Amino acid sequence: MTTTATAPTWLLEREVGLCPCGCIGKRRKGSFVEKTIGGAARLMQQAMFSEDMAAKRGLLQRIEPRVKLLTLLGLLVSASLVRHIPVLLVLYAATLLLAAASGLSLSFFIKRVWLFIPVFTGIVVLPATFSFVTPGHIVVPFGTWFGHRVGMTGQGLTAAGLIVTRVAVSISLVVLLTLTTPWNRLLAALRALALPRMFVLVLAMAYRYVFHLLNSVSEMYTARKARTVGTETDVASGRRFVAASAGALFGKSHALSEEVHMAMLARGYTGNVRTIAPARIAVRDGLWTLVCLAAAFATVGGDRALGR
Repeated sequence: MTTTATAPTWLLEREVGLCPCGCIGKRRKGSFVEKTIGGAARLMQQAMFSEDMAAKRGLLQRIEPRVKLLTLLGLLVSASLVRHIPVLLVLYAATLLLAAASGLSLSFFIKRVWLFIPVFTGIVVLPATFSFVTPGHIVVPFGTWFGHRVGMTGQGLTAAGLIVTRVAVSISLVVLLTLTTPWNRLLAALRALALPRMFVLVLAMAYRYVFHLLNSVSEMYTARKARTVGTETDVASGRRFVAASAGALFGKSHALSEEVHMAMLARGYTGNVRTIAPARIAVRDGLWTLVCLAAAFATVGGDRALGR
């Protein structure tokens, strides 16, 4: 055990922190390669965290994967038929209740859903809110253009809100399915529902190879840093590393894919996904199906009632 008597003075001294104004030093920017590798590592951690959540004993984890896939697909179709925002908000609140009943962190669930909606859906629906795309009553004026008032219309904002809430409900249902179902059991459910064998095979191999490639890149970058004297944070060195590692990674992954495929065939792989736990439909699966059917009919009926 290290004590103050034996420890060197430089180890016991406190480091001076950098202030935001930079008057006592400048914080050096990190390499874009290192940031990319860190993002890949976080992606693998999230995937492992998802496997842990799928192994919990929550509400959706207890439902048989084939039943869960069909019922959530039915709710997804019913959400696509809704034309009123209040009905979609009720459906989204139901997804939050399902996430809480399944033992999922609501903050993690909400961030995972809404992280992509403003980036992609918002860019798509933003032009529809302007008066020159969707005519109507202007609620957010931007002035005049060639003698005509320009701004956001109430009809455009309503249409944009409808699309955003519909996408939020759809992504929430998909995230619930993927977070509460182990990947191999989800593939087995897809194959049991007569999905083409080649499609399931491509999904299985792509899922595994994403993490293998990320792990290979991380190991290559760690080996490079271990053999580098000093620091290389300039962009040129990062580009050289990316260019050199891309070819090596492609050759490595191609050789490994051949070996993995031959090993799978040698062990009797025929394209069908097999799981250790037998797939059996229990009473709770029937009750869950009835609840989802009632929710789908109530959603469509409530939407039609609001439209009258």
